[in-house]
Amino acid sequence: MSSLTEPDGGPAFRSLAFDGWQRFDYGDVLLAALPPAATRDPRVWAETLFSPAGAPVWVKAAMGLRMAVAPLLGLEAAPRGVFDVRRVEGDEALIEYVDAHLTFRCGVGVDAASAVVRVTTVVRFNDWRGRVYFTPVSLVHPLVVGSMLRRTRRALARVR
Repeated sequence: MSSLTEPDGGPAFRSLAFDGWQRFDYGDVLLAALPPAATRDPRVWAETLFSPAGAPVWVKAAMGLRMAVAPLLGLEAAPRGVFDVRRVEGDEALIEYVDAHLTFRCGVGVDAASAVVRVTTVVRFNDWRGRVYFTPVSLVHPLVVGSMLRRTRRALARVR
């Protein structure tokens, strides 16, 4: 796992999303309190977070808009399984999608000791189309993921 350290050598922030990367073009981290009765399994959190069936209606509409706009930029539709968990290491699940235009990574971590769920997203642009596509997306990305995380938190607080 790669880490980011403070200049004074203070606590490091670690995420599978940074593995092997020296740079990224966009990044955000969203946190939520881990409900007491919820699972600590990061795979379950990641799969529930990215479940199309449970996405908020406005997020589904945004994804539909993405599907309509992408071909105008010469981008292909995202393949099936784009948000599948690629690997789980320790307390974090990694989702990754690589195409010619951009590379997207999302680490979904569950820190049971601190009772925090963490969603780390990083994007690297591979060409100008990736930048043109993702620049407007970046404006709403924290709202979309925040909404998805709140829904996931509610769903997993009820299940054990």
